[in-house]
Amino acid sequence: MRVALITDGIWPYVLGGMQKHSFYLCKYFAQNRVEVELFHFNQSNYDISKLEFFSEEELKFIRATVIDFPKSIAFPGHYLYNSYKYSKLIYGVIKNQLQRYDFIYTKGFAGWYLIEQRFKLKLTCASIGLKFHGYEMFQKAPDFKTKMQHLFLLRRPARALSKKADVVFSYGGKITDIISSIGVDTQKIFEMPSGVEKSTLASTIQNSSNTRRFLFLGRYERRKGIEELNEAIRLILMENGLKNYEFQFIGPIPIEKRLKLKQVIYHGEIRSKELLQQLMRKCDVLICPSWSEGMPNVILEAMANGLAVIATDVGATNVLVSEKTGWLIKSGDPSEITKAIQLAAALNASELDLKKVNALNLLREQFNWERLAAKLIAFIQSLPKK
Repeated sequence: MRVALITDGIWPYVLGGMQKHSFYLCKYFAQNRVEVELFHFNQSNYDISKLEFFSEEELKFIRATVIDFPKSIAFPGHYLYNSYKYSKLIYGVIKNQLQRYDFIYTKGFAGWYLIEQRFKLKLTCASIGLKFHGYEMFQKAPDFKTKMQHLFLLRRPARALSKKADVVFSYGGKITDIISSIGVDTQKIFEMPSGVEKSTLASTIQNSSNTRRFLFLGRYERRKGIEELNEAIRLILMENGLKNYEFQFIGPIPIEKRLKLKQVIYHGEIRSKELLQQLMRKCDVLICPSWSEGMPNVILEAMANGLAVIATDVGATNVLVSEKTGWLIKSGDPSEITKAIQLAAALNASELDLKKVNALNLLREQFNWERLAAKLIAFIQSLPKK
């Protein structure tokens, strides 16, 4: 079987949750001896021609085409404009080889021009599957500027492409509801969550102590809810003090967004997998107070390392987070975050450890790439040939 994987970059050449998902798609297609023709670009200092993050055996099944992402001066909608130009460049390369593929998997707006041309000209090709990470443009925006971008720039093309694709991939949870609500036939929606590699799973949890260690992991982005988390920490400080609390932040958090409290520790950006795992496994609870999400890699990685999770009920977080594995909160309001943190701190060690064990077991049993890749390949093979 041969698959075209049209991406907006893959990790670590381009950073982001969507890009990490694309990396694992490519990796596990190849591990299952599916031939992958990968279309991507580079925003790193790595030599993209080497694809050194894949094994030699995996590389036997990967053929990569690098297409530089267009650049322009900044103006309202410049990312969307350049994404369209990027999709045209990809189409220019792929149009004469469409008959080679048994399936075409497109990410975000990277397959925009191909989908439009197939729809207008009735091109004969394999089924086209489309994945927008979390359909965040249809979720609640954290501020007025983002809301305007969603309303006037992103929603219309995302809706149109979703309705024209043969298959629309969803992480599940509320994302499936969003896709259905914008007019996509439910029979075209295929729920395919994300996951972790089995080799990255912790063998056991670290038992909780009297000091509860909370973790925020990620870059600064307004929709990630760092402002609301900071306010929640201040509220706890005002009400009870921060005795027996410790908050750790991993990621490039701007100096002006950092709290000057001894119980709040900032590690900065960490790229070493080994060091990141060591720090994560010393914590008890991940906090993910985002305004919008897909299926956050940070939640998957935290649960794989034996952490319970506090998360807002957005995107597909409710597929992972429940009373068994943590606390799912209705919104990222500081009072909601505060209450969840206080509940986690008040829980006795054995009860918290049970949530941590449940989280680790859920990842081990259901959300690993070995299992998910087999499910995806079986689905593609079941599609009617065109």
